[in-house]
Amino acid sequence: MQEQGTIISVRGLTCAYGPAVVLRDVSFDVARGEVFVVIGRSGCGKSTLLKHMIGLLTPVAGQIVIGGRDIVTAEGPERLEILKNIGVMYQMGALFGSLSVQQNVGLPLEEYTDLPEDAVEAVSRLKLSLVGLERFADLMPSELSGGMVKRAAIARAMALDPAVLFLDEPSAGLDPVTSAELDELIRSLAAALGITFVIVSHELPSILSIADRVILLDDQARGIVAEGDPRTMHAESRDPRVRRFFDREARLPVEPPAAAAAATPEARA
Repeated sequence: MQEQGTIISVRGLTCAYGPAVVLRDVSFDVARGEVFVVIGRSGCGKSTLLKHMIGLLTPVAGQIVIGGRDIVTAEGPERLEILKNIGVMYQMGALFGSLSVQQNVGLPLEEYTDLPEDAVEAVSRLKLSLVGLERFADLMPSELSGGMVKRAAIARAMALDPAVLFLDEPSAGLDPVTSAELDELIRSLAAALGITFVIVSHELPSILSIADRVILLDDQARGIVAEGDPRTMHAESRDPRVRRFFDREARLPVEPPAAAAAATPEARA
């Protein structure tokens, strides 16, 4: 049973690719209306966690409860209801190049509703207006800038009015100005529509701008090493793993014993 105000509960989640464990016994909650960001260095399991939360991968163990239903064990109509209540924006937008922007946004409506064609178009254009693209509805994806593609992908993710939007690296590949504009859009959508955002990101300016709360994953710990307000973590945390992420410090590799021995005066003699 989820706590009141909690829309996602992850409990005891273990994720692996064959024998390689990426995340072990991970637990956290996401509150309704929250902008929740998963952060960490490359290879720490951010994308792996996201793929499990949206049902693309099945965990070795654990629960992922969204809106009171466990996506790990749900099947048939129950699983479909969970998937209809979430929207996903993939890192590169994943728009279909052969369809117009409006047609891309309308795809979920055509797939999961019985709306007539004119209603699908009307709803699609409404969603595009929410992201500032109403004037570009009839263009093809190739005619859009990188930032506009991301906005169109967010509009498509909102097509079915989901309670939760999952965004994979929304600022990746964008210039600082466009990235800041996208951050502002995310904050405004969260505030105006009450949508819960779960975002994977390693872009520090965006993280500090949009996140209500973050979890920091670490590849060596294979799990969460810090959780909270990223601005407080950035300013106050003394945990070296937190400092490495926020200060953008490289993690020095552990020198193999043989290499260390070779570097001694005795070995060089």
